[in-house]
Amino acid sequence: MTETTIGIGGAAESTDMVLNIGPQHPSTHGVLRLRLVLDGERIQQAEPVVGYMHRGAEKLFEARDYRQIIMLANRHDWLSAFSNELGVVMAVERMLGMEVPERAVWTRTLLAELNRVLNHLMFLGSYPLELGGITPMFHAFREREELQAAMEEISGGRMHYMFNRVGGLKEDLPAGWLGRARDAVASVRSRMDVYDRLVLGNEIFRGRTRGVGVLSAEAVHAYGVSGPIARASGVDFDLRRDEPYLAYGELRDTLEVVTRTEGDCLARFECLLEQTHNALDLADACLDRMADLAPGPINQRLPKVLKAPEGHTYAWTENPLGINGYYLVSTGEKTPYRLKLRSASFNNIQALTELLPGTLVADMVAILGSLFFVVGDIDK
Repeated sequence: MTETTIGIGGAAESTDMVLNIGPQHPSTHGVLRLRLVLDGERIQQAEPVVGYMHRGAEKLFEARDYRQIIMLANRHDWLSAFSNELGVVMAVERMLGMEVPERAVWTRTLLAELNRVLNHLMFLGSYPLELGGITPMFHAFREREELQAAMEEISGGRMHYMFNRVGGLKEDLPAGWLGRARDAVASVRSRMDVYDRLVLGNEIFRGRTRGVGVLSAEAVHAYGVSGPIARASGVDFDLRRDEPYLAYGELRDTLEVVTRTEGDCLARFECLLEQTHNALDLADACLDRMADLAPGPINQRLPKVLKAPEGHTYAWTENPLGINGYYLVSTGEKTPYRLKLRSASFNNIQALTELLPGTLVADMVAILGSLFFVVGDIDK
């Protein structure tokens, strides 16, 4: 048997190829660019290139007063608008030493969990779509529509609610809204088994995701990864349980922190799905408690010009995609001197430099989609 070596012009057989995925590419959820170095079909190096969507929100915070910055913070993760508002107003309230009425605390907790379900449903539908399954997307949008109708009724917005205010919420809930919200939650819950059967029960989906893109717990800590992605790698940390805010301290019996140890794409999807189930349970628990609350104020009266005292504080929340942090510095004026935003997607996406090398290009989309990021949250 004779071996014959055939040369390819330009010594291409020993030359790595640089491939750009994006910044305009269907698999990147927006204007994210991945610079890949390939050896054939296998990825040698991966560099996420961010900044194509940079809005300069942190600089704009310095030119808006404490009422106006809520609108800016609302938009960077457009799937988690209510939760984004929440972190900002909590930071300002902490600076002011302000107590929020109990009715507002429970309403915020309820709406934060409904917002969590809305966020997760989008990824539960879009992730199978990226792997070739279009049907779950239709189910996801149907469920989202019911919850969005409830959110729109109280706030007037379908995505950007602008319902939080420093000291509470914009206004009280409409008459009968709690009952309609309960019906929407029950309706969504009754159809959530679609994802268990249609997606997790699909052998093609499991074949594309099991054992693919394994992220170690050490890498999670090194890159500051948080949220469902970190918990899928065995990092058992959730601010709602470990450093409770709002009414989460009273919901310990209902709150379940979902974890996995595999750290692969399948584990990340399973964490997201189980967390959605638990968010619906938390919403029901909030509705039960709110039905027993006595009538009372939903916000605090504020002065015409709101100024935070000189100093600094840090507030953080368990957003749907992970930990969001807000470092607020005040010099006693009506605008922040500095408001540094630590967004979950920015840290989570950095793990791609660890995840992609050694994998096949065909698995790149499966790994990228399983990080559940929003590009505006990366670039803010």
